[in-house]
Amino acid sequence: MTPPARHPLLMRWATGLLVALTLACHQSTQAPPPSENLYASVPASAPDLVVYGGTPAGISAAVTARRMGASVLLIEPHRWVGGMMTNGLGNTDASGVSVIGGVAREFLQRMLAYYQSPDAWPLQAPTTFRSGAWGVDGTMRYFEPHAAQMIFEKMLLEAGVEVALQERLDDTAPGPVLMESGVIKSIRLVSGRVVTGRVFIDCSYEGDLMAAAGVHHVTGRESNATYGETLNGLQLNPSALHQFPTGIDPYVIQADASSGLLPGLRLLADATNGQADPGTQAYTYRLCLTTLASNRRPITKPADYDERNYELLFRLYSAAPTTPLAFGRDPIPNLKVDSNSGVAFSTDHVGANRAYPEATWTDRQLILAAHRSYQEGLLWTLANHPRIPLSIRTQAATWGLAADEFPETGGWPDQLYVREARRMVGEAVMTEAHAFGRVQVSDPIACMAYPIDSHHVQRVVTPQGWVQNEGGVLAQIPGGFSVGYAALTPSRKECRNLLVPVCLSATHVAFGAIRMEPHFMMLGQSAAAAAVLAARSGSSVQIVSYPVLKVVLLSQGQVL
Repeated sequence: MTPPARHPLLMRWATGLLVALTLACHQSTQAPPPSENLYASVPASAPDLVVYGGTPAGISAAVTARRMGASVLLIEPHRWVGGMMTNGLGNTDASGVSVIGGVAREFLQRMLAYYQSPDAWPLQAPTTFRSGAWGVDGTMRYFEPHAAQMIFEKMLLEAGVEVALQERLDDTAPGPVLMESGVIKSIRLVSGRVVTGRVFIDCSYEGDLMAAAGVHHVTGRESNATYGETLNGLQLNPSALHQFPTGIDPYVIQADASSGLLPGLRLLADATNGQADPGTQAYTYRLCLTTLASNRRPITKPADYDERNYELLFRLYSAAPTTPLAFGRDPIPNLKVDSNSGVAFSTDHVGANRAYPEATWTDRQLILAAHRSYQEGLLWTLANHPRIPLSIRTQAATWGLAADEFPETGGWPDQLYVREARRMVGEAVMTEAHAFGRVQVSDPIACMAYPIDSHHVQRVVTPQGWVQNEGGVLAQIPGGFSVGYAALTPSRKECRNLLVPVCLSATHVAFGAIRMEPHFMMLGQSAAAAAVLAARSGSSVQIVSYPVLKVVLLSQGQVL
């Protein structure tokens, strides 16, 4: 039975009352003196909270703050809200549903209520979909992109959140963020709009607001030595997951090094396992595919198609003809799949994203175009190229883009799956030791329960002269672990009114276990609750009372 929906107005009143009572109990020790009010000069009309990025984390933050009675502006650079959950990631990574609480669980409960209606199944009988694998815990974590968009938009509308779509920081000129004494006073958007606010939350996948505010951050992989880890840096002991078989030649003309390396390959000189590396785990478009002829858009050959980009694919099938169809197919409702990377050469455009995290918006568009061309070319090649085994071509030819998804963009998601970009270096850093339970935080704000998961970062030539995917890590953790509030806060010397729940302060390894959308939603909710407390007390985000925050989060159903 689906739990009854929570009434937003009642929740907002109850939460506001609880916060007020809790703050009153702590006033003697927690309230800052008047001279410490960071927001005294902020115009009364300015929102209490500005959320940058309409990702699931951003939506969770905006809805939470509105329910607490705060005024909110949500800024989203893309065509619609919802981040990856409305852009193809319908097979939601949530291995530990029991630790998902708050707005994240509410979303999954609403999704179950939606799919319990016969009207939600126009193309498939619900009894034929993942029998016994959904609804048993009161949630639904398999969904179509348009269903996620509908539910997110409804939640924002019910909460009364102001949303600015296709707006972003103006990176065409220096200084889009106005800072004074470590406080963000305003941000300038590409439309020319200047936005003021009390507290800001960066919920973007890239950490663009954080970076523009001058907050210290990193990209790529730290060395193992930096934080005493074992799974960071270069992974020269090859992961067996999605790996090439031994013996794949890396050269344009096989066995002829003078002919040069195939596209996308790199040589590593004097490299050691665990050393730092600037590369970032691969990106992809999470395509929504179907074999249902009445709902299928054909895959077309890109105008810039170059079969040399797929030579490694041909050599893979030549060396291992029984390799499965080279893209993942996780079922979602109505005879569709969420397509993810599947084998050694698949939908991940390995190595093509190295410049993305720090690139400008304009330069990122070129990277996006390259990813789409690569992926479209891959699907066309699998279905049509004579060097692909006939059995694979026959399978691939049955797949196409779902015609009833992403009509605005011709069946392609609007967002690339940016699995990892910048990561803040804040008041505290989450590391491998936290993920494995060797160290616990003293200020828990959400519980993570997913393996350490990093896709490959690059393709390299081994010392023996063969092709190898490098960077993949998949490591089970002994149980759930908590993220601490301090990992969401920048150094107080750098910025005092910014919280970062997505590009949070974590090493590459720890981020691999954190980077799942329900986790981001919980972190966004906790950030919003803290932001409201800071805005109301006039304090910096770093000195928000954790005992007060804990009471608020527990009242909102968070699992800490």
